[in-house]
Amino acid sequence: MTRPEDAARKNIDDALMTAGWAVQDRQAMNLDAARGVAVREFPLKRGHGFADYLLYVDGDAVGVIEAKEVGTTLTGVEGQTEKYSAGLPDLLPAPVRPLPFLYQSTGVETAFTNRLDPDPRSRGVFHFHKPETLSRWIAAEPVFLPRVDGRPDPLSQRPASFRARLLTFPDVPEAGLRAAQVRAVRNLEVSLRDNRPRALIQMATGAGKTVAAITSIYRLIKFGDASRVLFLVDRDNLGRQALKEFQQYTTPDDGRKFTELYNVQRLTSNKLDPVARVVITTIQRLYSMLKGEADLPPEAEELGLASLSEMIKEPVPVAYNPALPIEAFDAIFVDECHRSIYSLWRQVLEYFDAFLVGLTATPAKQTFAFFRQNLVMDYDHERAVADGVNVDYDIYKIRTRITEKGATVEAGPEEVVGRRDRQTRKVRWELLDDDLTYDAAALDRQVVALDQIRTVVRTFRDRLFTEIFPGRSEVPKTLIFAKDDSHADDIVQAVREEFGKGNDFCEKITYKTGTARIVEKRLGPDGKETDFVTYKSNGLKPEDLLSSFRNRYNPRVVVTVDMIATGTDVKPLEIVMFMRAVKSRNFFEQMKGRGVRVIHPADLQAVTPDARAKDRFVLVDCVGVCETDLIDALPLEKNRTVGFEKLLEAVAQGSTKADVLSSLAGRLARLDRRIGAEERAMLAKLAGGRTLAELSAKLVEAIDPDAQAERARVVAGLPAGAAPPASVLEKVTREMLRDAVQPLRASPELRRALTDVKKSLEQTIDAVTKDEVTAAGFSDEARERARALTTTFEAFCQKHRDQITALQILYSRPHRQRLKPEDVKALADAIKAPPRQWTPEVLWRAYETLERDKVRGAGAGRLLTDVVSLVRFALHQEEELVPFRERVQERFERWMAQQENQGRRFSAEQRAWLEAIRDHMAANLEISVEDFEYAPFAGMGGVGKAARVFGAELEKVMEELNEVLAA
Repeated sequence: MTRPEDAARKNIDDALMTAGWAVQDRQAMNLDAARGVAVREFPLKRGHGFADYLLYVDGDAVGVIEAKEVGTTLTGVEGQTEKYSAGLPDLLPAPVRPLPFLYQSTGVETAFTNRLDPDPRSRGVFHFHKPETLSRWIAAEPVFLPRVDGRPDPLSQRPASFRARLLTFPDVPEAGLRAAQVRAVRNLEVSLRDNRPRALIQMATGAGKTVAAITSIYRLIKFGDASRVLFLVDRDNLGRQALKEFQQYTTPDDGRKFTELYNVQRLTSNKLDPVARVVITTIQRLYSMLKGEADLPPEAEELGLASLSEMIKEPVPVAYNPALPIEAFDAIFVDECHRSIYSLWRQVLEYFDAFLVGLTATPAKQTFAFFRQNLVMDYDHERAVADGVNVDYDIYKIRTRITEKGATVEAGPEEVVGRRDRQTRKVRWELLDDDLTYDAAALDRQVVALDQIRTVVRTFRDRLFTEIFPGRSEVPKTLIFAKDDSHADDIVQAVREEFGKGNDFCEKITYKTGTARIVEKRLGPDGKETDFVTYKSNGLKPEDLLSSFRNRYNPRVVVTVDMIATGTDVKPLEIVMFMRAVKSRNFFEQMKGRGVRVIHPADLQAVTPDARAKDRFVLVDCVGVCETDLIDALPLEKNRTVGFEKLLEAVAQGSTKADVLSSLAGRLARLDRRIGAEERAMLAKLAGGRTLAELSAKLVEAIDPDAQAERARVVAGLPAGAAPPASVLEKVTREMLRDAVQPLRASPELRRALTDVKKSLEQTIDAVTKDEVTAAGFSDEARERARALTTTFEAFCQKHRDQITALQILYSRPHRQRLKPEDVKALADAIKAPPRQWTPEVLWRAYETLERDKVRGAGAGRLLTDVVSLVRFALHQEEELVPFRERVQERFERWMAQQENQGRRFSAEQRAWLEAIRDHMAANLEISVEDFEYAPFAGMGGVGKAARVFGAELEKVMEELNEVLAA
């Protein structure tokens, strides 16, 4: 019988050999047999015993392995390896004493301590390192650290490990980085120096996580001599974006681009470039490489983990691959990947002996848990808005009766409903024999209420330029989230019709979009720029579909399902509209995050000409998503959105997992309730006589532990309540599962028929019921945010009334002195200074949200002098909030009327000058003789002309206007 320790040594021998080590008995030692040689049972100095394995690299002793039987806790035997490392006979060659590389292993679990580290700490490793790696580590140059008590630091006298080199990093240069990015890099390096194996950086969407990560990676390579760093992304299009970021990154000390200094490889095949210092890929491809596959289909990287993980209900298995050893990367940066990477795919990450750094804007509980609660940077949306890195948002809600409650279509001799085939979208019309009642949950899935979609879109259209973006005339770039591809089609048609626009105004962008229309500016034969249109169908990528939405005037509106939900930037986006519900908090935050990106006003105006600047976006909530209690998705959640076809494929491929069969049983039962007698009979024939209800019942029974135990008791001849033998229970369970899935597994025809029947199920089209709006307006949350802002602004004015000159003047009644332009500018700068980041536009909109009937000039471009109107309204000196320009206009008209009544007449030329002075004062508060030297007065003849036009009255007129118009 094999002893446990012998079995462990057999596993250790095998592991060493797969890592490239020659394993030898001491009596048969041959150090030239391989670069790395592991010698069993090696005798050490007196009192140090025998090393289970002594490791030689290039003929030098470098480490030891302590072998223990499976189940032994390894921290308890660390002392033994330390003793062995110090017991190497003096005559044997060893570059470093005591030996630096110490392993403890059971053949199942392995721990490793690198004594070249500053504060050596044992860490779990998936496998043994290769001999070449230990050779590189032992040959590393030492680092030079300050002397300790007048003596050299011990670290300066031996080869430097990667962790030792982390101690020598210079401070992070601040030039070219935002303050939050600098803080993120510094905090991460503190965590790395403390040898914390995992760290999480949480930064709001658009706050510059990728640039912060690239800065860290650059420093790890330049100052830490990291051999290779992995940058892991969720989908391949995000990998292409990441590569561009690396290519555009200018190094702070050298001035060259990152890719001019170091090779960056975005994997498009399953082969690492040996000279690449940075590798960009998805975890899908990484897993494919670990499995030794020749390549990975490109489509597997485009869908992202959310789609690929639908069928994976337990963590993927991982085995050692010498072509991609555990030391392939010194650090792994995980960029905003799907939560399943930290549960179902975590073994792929934990395979590598590397620091793990997470980058996310929306961490779930599982994310925090995976990174061991080591949050080194927390920079949320509110902070990003305060710093001007993100724009804030308002919530505008639209509610209709059908959206909230559904409807009933009453049967009658002339009442017809449409039946639309889901697969072909062919519609047939039939008389309604019985009343059709549907609730909100059935909307756009089983039933399509045409007027509900129209009513929502029409309300959006009618309120767009009066409430949502008052004063605008161009439809802002708008992204609408639909429930599915069919729903997206219906929304696109409604948007085009209600806005009275063509195909290019509103487009659908989903994974089913087959052709991209790409518009580029090119020089024409006449040398002028013109739009050049190309069409792309093959190898279509998300960035192809989004190109025009980002960079061109059209489309104004895009409808999607989830293709644009995460990781894709459309900076000009000003409206995010939800016509579908979302239950996951993380997913909702990612979808909402599409709107937060800042954009330069000129870039925004290039696609939306009437937009002055992007200082917010509006989230239009048509389904109550902002009022729903969102949840953090569980790591092994049974995903109800798993495709029916994928469930059938899983069973065909041999899966008998309980959650797969449970989901499939539910789908079959629901399908059985929705099909007709003809379809039911056809499917039963293909299933060997079993109906869908019977197939479903069999599946449920097969995964029921009580049913399994009862069947096992019968087979074993045991009374009720007795526990059946484990072997019998296992055999019976296997048979029950096999019997339950047999009709589905054995019949491709049945699986194909089930898929076809499911796809061909019809949607009912309610073309009769008229919908009505029950509510439309900014949400209570938006009003509370506006109230908090105005209250804070008014408190600011009160607090600083004695420090800010403009406030001193405005608080005094009557004014003791006249406001000067520099006073108003100083006030505007004060309210805009961090952390407030207030602007006249933001404050004006807040008052408009609260007191629409008292606010004029909504949506108009704000002047600096509008700060005066805001303060006067905040101080309740004026009953209405009116643009300063309008106040000046009103005062001017009153003054002109007074002059007429007093018999003072102005010529047409004088009136033109007076109106120009009026407009100048609306923007600048005052007029002086010096102003006549500048536009628009210079073009009218300047100060000389003004003197000739008004004669001796010029000074008096100017004084009067300064007194009256800026009062």
